Order: sequence, then C-alpha cells, then structure tokens
Amino acid sequence: MARAGLTADRVTLAGAELADEVGIDHVTMSAVARRLGVKDASLYVHVRGLEDLRGRIALLAADEKTIGIAEATAGRAGRDALVAFANAWRAYAHDHPGRYAATQIPIQIDPELALRAPGPRRAVELTYSMLRAYALDEPDLTDAVRLVRSTLHGFVSLEAAGGFAHARPAESSWARCLDALHALLERWPSPGEGDLR
Repeated sequence: MARAGLTADRVTLAGAELADEVGIDHVTMSAVARRLGVKDASLYVHVRGLEDLRGRIALLAADEKTIGIAEATAGRAGRDALVAFANAWRAYAHDHPGRYAATQIPIQIDPELALRAPGPRRAVELTYSMLRAYALDEPDLTDAVRLVRSTLHGFVSLEAAGGFAHARPAESSWARCLDALHALLERWPSPGEGDLR
C-alpha cells in the first residue's frame, strides 16, 4: 500500500537531492527510502527499481537544465547567446553535480516517460536555435552542436573532477574557451579545409 503523500515525483526529487550530495552512482533504493523515512518496499509502488529511479532523475535534471538555459538565452543571439547558454550549463553542473552526471551516463529510461519529458527534446532545440545565428547549414550545424556540447561537458567534467589545479583560475580559462568557441563558430572551416585524413 502506498504511503500517504509519497509519489513518484517525491521519490525522484529525494533521489536527485541525494545524487547531488553523494553522486548518482551512490544513490540506492535503501538510501532514498531512509531519506524519506519509509521502508524500501514503499518506493516500489512509485518506481520500478533503481534503474527507473535513475532514469527519472536524469529526466528531471534535463528539464531543470533546459529551463535554466532557456531563461538565460531568451532574447539573445550570437556571442551573447553562446555565453549565456554556456554559463547556464556550467552553473547547473556546479549547483547539481549528481543530477548533471545522471544526464551524461547511459541509463535505460522508460520509453513512455522519455516521450512525455520535454527536457531532452527542448535541449536539442535550444542548442540548434542558439547556433542558427552563426549561419551554418547541415551537416556543419550538427557538427557545431556536437562541438559545443563536447566543449562544455568536457570543461565542467574536468573542473568537477579537480582537473584544473593550475594557478590560473578556471574562470579565466572558461572565458577564453568561450571566446575561442565563438571565433571558431564565426569562421567555421569549409569542407576539406585542414582535413587530416
């Protein structure tokens, strides 16, 4: 029997909060149950198991991150939009490390849940929309989307892992990386230019 007031959303939020504290890999059904003050079995009324819970955390994080990026980039274009987009991405990764990590690891997500979740789909739309100011056509646009995602994810992941121990502040390098990314997007190489194959 379901405990009064316990819902899939509450279980997911408790798991997300725990992920931010201890890391997504350390989220267990028992730990979430303890956090909510219930027996483990009570959770299975609302989520199917640990993989389902992690999938729900990933979808919640994707929604939250996308909302933050959408708010940051509204009414902006070009370099301003790129910087706002990147800063919102990095802020979410800093503020919610466990949730952010959940969006970056392979998790089997319930197809019905994924279909109803606007976050992942909206994230792709926002990225393509932000890059349209650079007047790129396909397949360059998709390549640019992959470059932006790789750059931002790479930086925030290395930063979170303590990979920037140099005396130069990470903030300074972040700003220069965004300058370089903007310059590259404005001068996107022609097909075959600098081809190393």
